[in-house]
Amino acid sequence: MTNLPKVITKSKKRVGRGMGSGKGSHTSGRGQKGQKSRGTIGVLFEGMKVRKSLLKRLPLMRGKGKFHAKVKPVTIDATLIEKLPDGSVVDVKVLVKLGLITEEAVKKYGVKILGLGKNSKKLKFEVPVSGKINV
Repeated sequence: MTNLPKVITKSKKRVGRGMGSGKGSHTSGRGQKGQKSRGTIGVLFEGMKVRKSLLKRLPLMRGKGKFHAKVKPVTIDATLIEKLPDGSVVDVKVLVKLGLITEEAVKKYGVKILGLGKNSKKLKFEVPVSGKINV
């Protein structure tokens, strides 16, 4: 009797090293003809001559936010601000008080007022505005 432990792991099959190796002779477990049977294929290879490689398609940006979509601000129609009196200042606090936007949305996305329609009142804006509004 010996005190040697049992060998649990099997040794790796060496491909193409004779009939006794278990994966020998002719195709050696690689199937038949083709690129995969002949050698290794590069990690970036995509199989087309015309298509750009993965590295060429990635934008030339560096850093952490590379693949994140740009965050767009919450838009508010200018006609909804008609409730305010003439000459008042439009800022984030006023928009939250009117219930047009929440404070969480302001922190996460920001606010922008769309200059759609005609505004009959003279207002002072401290919030980004798109288009032309009668100010």
